[in-house]
Amino acid sequence: MKHSKNEELMARKAAATPRGVGVMASFFADRADNAELWDVEGRRYIDFAGGIAVVNTGHGNPRVVAAIEAQLKRFTHTCYQVVPYESYIALAEKLNAMTPGGHAKKTALFSTGAEAVENAIKIARAYTKRSGVIAFGGAFHGRSLFAVSLTGKVQPYKAGFGPFPPEIYHAPFPCQRTRLEEVKEAVSHIFKADIEPGRVAAIIFEPVQGEGGFNVIQAEAVTWLRQLCDEHGIAMIVDEVQTGFGRTGRMFAMEHFGVIPDLMTIAKSLAGGVPLSAVTGKMEIMDAPAPGGLGGTYAGNPLAVAAAHAVIDLMREEKLPERGQMLGDKLKAVLQEMRAAVPQMADIRGLGAMVAVEFNRAGGDEPDADFAKKVQTEALQRGLILLTCGVNANVVRFLFPLTIPQPVFDEALEALRGALKAAAG
Repeated sequence: MKHSKNEELMARKAAATPRGVGVMASFFADRADNAELWDVEGRRYIDFAGGIAVVNTGHGNPRVVAAIEAQLKRFTHTCYQVVPYESYIALAEKLNAMTPGGHAKKTALFSTGAEAVENAIKIARAYTKRSGVIAFGGAFHGRSLFAVSLTGKVQPYKAGFGPFPPEIYHAPFPCQRTRLEEVKEAVSHIFKADIEPGRVAAIIFEPVQGEGGFNVIQAEAVTWLRQLCDEHGIAMIVDEVQTGFGRTGRMFAMEHFGVIPDLMTIAKSLAGGVPLSAVTGKMEIMDAPAPGGLGGTYAGNPLAVAAAHAVIDLMREEKLPERGQMLGDKLKAVLQEMRAAVPQMADIRGLGAMVAVEFNRAGGDEPDADFAKKVQTEALQRGLILLTCGVNANVVRFLFPLTIPQPVFDEALEALRGALKAAAG
């Protein structure tokens, strides 16, 4: 019996690659355009995963492709620390100007979100001359060893990989299901039982938790954290790896809260699909590490930098954050319409186009991961790619490109309605 191309590739994948690299789809990409993707057998899908929030400007955006092609003809790599190039400086200038706050800033470029997070911790430690770090339950900050230690979710990210670096402490995340007073008490307990505030270098958080389930931080908590950091000389690090570049209806999620972080990590959609990340922060903090303390062979790769310039121009000229807000509002309205037909639907939340729906057992509070998986499966059968997330794996998240054509978006919403109805029985 002859196997399909996808089946053949799955067999080769199982033989050649480790099971630790988990893969959602049982089909393989052949090509993609904006919000649509075709597999190797010609099947079409609407992509509501966006490479996990990486292609906010769409797959193969012509302006991004043109920028990469133009740089490709000049040079692909010199290592910025060996022979620098102007485009890196120009991108740093743009990020310094566009991130929240009018204070003097500097930017260092890296390759991945985890790399940006690890370097932000290094910078904070160099500046404060301290070592402790406080993070939050449900957080996701990457898979490298220190970043995964900051991550507040054991399965599958931390299981079997310990021991982890010392002096990392977790508090409950102040979102819709947690009272701020509980968080304050937990942090106070950390200061009393584990580490004095004078030895804490940084507090790191996501304004909207990504893998944790699109939990939005309370506005009051952001203000309190800023005050706490100021009181004790702690660096506030905001992880905008997934929330940045228009995903929440603003260029950066922190713009919703009116609070200025000391350091910000940026990645994912910064370069529209080419690996690039950044740490942007207050000048005096960014200058703390000695020359050679920051960098990386591929950090600030010229092809990725060229793509990032095009992405920023697209975001501004096409008003993609505003469009994301409009699309997110429409998606939320459809989900609200479906609540009566889907009793498992426990919560609809998010900012802008960073929307998620949480599922519990019908009529109760018990997380229903099986139902979330069923919705994902039913959607995939209808040609719609969705991702699950959450500490209990009972959340479906939506990360469509902000450039998605309206007819394709409407088609996706119909597929989502059908998937929800089928899953609910």
